[in-house]
Amino acid sequence: MPRVKRGSKRREYRKKTLARASGFFLNKSKLNRAAQEAVEKAGRYAYVGRKRKKRDFRSLWIVRIGASCKALDFSYSKFIAGLKKAEIDLNRKVLADIAATDGPAFKALVDQAKAALAGA
Repeated sequence: MPRVKRGSKRREYRKKTLARASGFFLNKSKLNRAAQEAVEKAGRYAYVGRKRKKRDFRSLWIVRIGASCKALDFSYSKFIAGLKKAEIDLNRKVLADIAATDGPAFKALVDQAKAALAGA
């Protein structure tokens, strides 16, 4: 088997790893092996975090919509069911934005949901 001298490839690999690990604590930003392990672990956390972010925002929107519904003496679940019956297709992100910024418009949506539930 021929001898392989890695030369520039090894330097590039280490440089890339250490660049990604800049700002890490102690040896994790200075020594290649520790930096490589830290970068791999950070990558796993980042991957999980990107999935979690979607869950966290959806739950935030639901809390905001629920709070606005409670202020109008209506429950979140009945509100969503009423919107479905009234065939109003707005996602939770938009509903939360309306609830936070435009009170009269949200009250109109709640009234439509109540009417759809009462009519069914």
